Amino acid sequence: MTDSKTGGIVDSDSVQIKKDPISNKDNGNDIESGHVVLSDEATVDTIDSAAERALCRKFDLRLLPVLAIMYLFNALDKGNLGNAQTAGLSKDLHFKDGQYNQIVGIFFVPYVLFAPPFAMLGKKFNPARVLPLLMFCFGSFTLLTSATTNFGGIFALRWVLGMSESAFFPLVIYYQTTFYRRGELARRLAIFYAASNIANAFSGLLAFGVFQIKSTLVDHPWRWLFIVEGSVTVCFSIFAFFYLPRSAAEARFLNEEEKALAYRRIQIDSSSIVNEKFNLKESLKIFKRPTTYCFLIIEMCIGVPLQGVSLFLPQIVQRLVEDTVTINLYTVAPNVTGAVMLLLLAFASDGLRIRFPFVCLGFAFTFIGFIIYAAIQDVHAQIRVAYFATFMMCWGTSAPSVLLSTWYNNNVAHEGERLTLTSVGVPLANLMGLIPSYTFQAKDAPKYTPALITTACFGAVGCLVTGCLGLFMLWDNQRRNRRQGVELTAKDVPTLKLRDGPKVEEFRWFL
Repeated sequence: MTDSKTGGIVDSDSVQIKKDPISNKDNGNDIESGHVVLSDEATVDTIDSAAERALCRKFDLRLLPVLAIMYLFNALDKGNLGNAQTAGLSKDLHFKDGQYNQIVGIFFVPYVLFAPPFAMLGKKFNPARVLPLLMFCFGSFTLLTSATTNFGGIFALRWVLGMSESAFFPLVIYYQTTFYRRGELARRLAIFYAASNIANAFSGLLAFGVFQIKSTLVDHPWRWLFIVEGSVTVCFSIFAFFYLPRSAAEARFLNEEEKALAYRRIQIDSSSIVNEKFNLKESLKIFKRPTTYCFLIIEMCIGVPLQGVSLFLPQIVQRLVEDTVTINLYTVAPNVTGAVMLLLLAFASDGLRIRFPFVCLGFAFTFIGFIIYAAIQDVHAQIRVAYFATFMMCWGTSAPSVLLSTWYNNNVAHEGERLTLTSVGVPLANLMGLIPSYTFQAKDAPKYTPALITTACFGAVGCLVTGCLGLFMLWDNQRRNRRQGVELTAKDVPTLKLRDGPKVEEFRWFL
């Protein structure tokens, strides 16, 4: 446990106290090495670690599945265009050359523009109410897409769909911080984000089934895809609106003792202050740090392969098989293994308490997968190698995104600055979907060589920038230790000092 002012981290499964040479003389708190920072007030009110673990399990069972399903529908409604395209969307709506790429790309413009203001509004009016409202909106727009008859109609719907989905992921991250300590968050975020990979896999299965429907109610099978996904999304959003608690204190599935424990947990870890007033001027100070721009560059490099796989994996796999139905089925296994790899890397990163090598590894998977696939001339002669390359593409997309978000959240202690960086970084990664949207050209089908090489290059640059940033942080930590004559890491420094960032002598980077 920690002093509520210092915001240190306590792992819910391990409460240990050790001596440490650092003392926060400003407020008289003794700072303990390891995972515990104690004050006089906190010492009196000791948290039962067994009760805390039980509370976390209850949150895991009651909150994570609902949030994961919401994010699954979010990913489905964003990426179903690729499945519809394999069933003849462009042909049926009489698109001209390049118009399909335009409706894919236009989604990302409002996605970036509206993410920061919508995230701030979501924090003001409570994510438990705003997230279901956003879900209702993007479900409704998906449903309306089934009724479009021309390019203009679907273009307009993709714009408002981008608006409604823009703040969803940043708000979910913030919402989880009001229930979990920072030291508990990374694994939960990975489990939650795995829903995106499952959504990509499920979208292939769903498309496989929907395209079997023989009905005279609609003129084209792809319309059923939007009808089914949109309807289920709208229905689940209504359930989520009444189910999600506004805070732990209002959770109906907790008794009074558990509510008191949940409240103390959040108060002790001040990095997750509930309903902290948002100060825009202070939050914008995050952009005065040079490392912020390194993180944003990495987000941009992540965005290209992430969106390329999400939006165009059916078109990439189309080179391997000819049957439209089988194409969507072939996307299932790569996406499922992508979710497994995400969980493996996230749990390993948490266990070792280090981020950047695993982000680099994800980028390496991306680079190798796309390069192998682009280099194969006859995919049917080397179909096993080509299909394995699609697995590597999926391995290298999701994990870096989750670990990067965790990495810069670990290094930015000010909650407002973290929310600002997240609400800019995550949409920026999605904005990079414009690049695959315009590089995966129909004229390059079925090889899409320019798009594959472009995506691989972003993977290589991302790996290089991540490695350089991580090595700089390692060097800077060692430099600070030598200058002060101590051996400290980020977990040894009180969060009160970390709020001012690298300009504080005691600051240590979380690698």
